[in-house]
Amino acid sequence: MNGVEEAVGKIAGGVVAGRYTADFPEGTVVFLVGMRINRWRAVRDWLPAVRAMPRMIAELQRQPERGFLGARGWFGGRDLMVQQYWASMDQLLAYARDRDAEHLPAWGAFNRRVGKNPTVGIWHEAFTIHPDEAHVIYHHMPHVGLAAASRRVAARH
Repeated sequence: MNGVEEAVGKIAGGVVAGRYTADFPEGTVVFLVGMRINRWRAVRDWLPAVRAMPRMIAELQRQPERGFLGARGWFGGRDLMVQQYWASMDQLLAYARDRDAEHLPAWGAFNRRVGKNPTVGIWHEAFTIHPDEAHVIYHHMPHVGLAAASRRVAARH
């Protein structure tokens, strides 16, 4: 049991009672990548992209030296999003460009299949964050987000 769990206690369902924050190094990256299904019936356009993401996540989890720190998926209506954490922007971009990794072939296949066809949209945003310029608070939450990708510590205020 770490110091935060001793200080705030765990309750049912993995929820950590109390207030905590994340202790992460300077240069950590928050990467959001999403997809919007614009036409449900165009399954052959969007399903391969949906199936590719779990393969990429699994590959990254097997190769921690790439700098991948963790991820969580979200789904709502026509929109899917994966929130990822990376040790650095350089490592994220190196993975994205690696011809031997899962991402680049999947991205090429998506572009060949969908091209200018608007049946499915893809987007991403990446941000480098710094501890002294971020506000990260969890209150009565399970081990999630940046705290799960780095280190969870008691919040001071």
